[in-house]
Amino acid sequence: MENQESSDAAIVTRVLAGEREAYRFIVRRYQNRLHAMVLGMVRNQEDARDITQNAFIKAYESLGSFRIESSFYTWIYRISMNLAIDHCRRGQRRKTTSFDEGIGQSDEEAPIDPLPAPDNPQKALQRKELQATILVALGQLPEEHREVVLLREVEGFSYKEIADMLDLPEGTVMSRLFYARKKLQTTLKELL
Repeated sequence: MENQESSDAAIVTRVLAGEREAYRFIVRRYQNRLHAMVLGMVRNQEDARDITQNAFIKAYESLGSFRIESSFYTWIYRISMNLAIDHCRRGQRRKTTSFDEGIGQSDEEAPIDPLPAPDNPQKALQRKELQATILVALGQLPEEHREVVLLREVEGFSYKEIADMLDLPEGTVMSRLFYARKKLQTTLKELL
């Protein structure tokens, strides 16, 4: 059984040394988290699953170019988001599926705490409707704005981390986030 404390660098080193089956530990560690982020971009469950799977395949095939001292999550996140952006640009989006609160809850390193259970069914329905409205509002943002909102507000990355991931100046990240939040406020007022 794999030691949960194994670092990404140690696992990647094992894979590069020929222990290919060790890669599954990386997949298990990040698949739900990546899927949730890709789903936020493409807004379709099946497409998000395909893109996430393709990101892991592409990362595996390019593992030799990964810098061990770097963050594996940042690297595979960038691969995933590039694939999601390419998908959106090709215009292959299908209808949006419903929001799934369970996505991302089983990641080893970044568990998402479940939301407190509402006291009554009416509150549960209101919460679902609000989540759906927020997803619609996110979907109306331009890709570069949606991406920074997801990285900052969902993933909790700092401005510097986002800037490094997207290869942008921090000022550009802050600007995009400012305009994205402004647009979200306007859209949510209209939708609510």
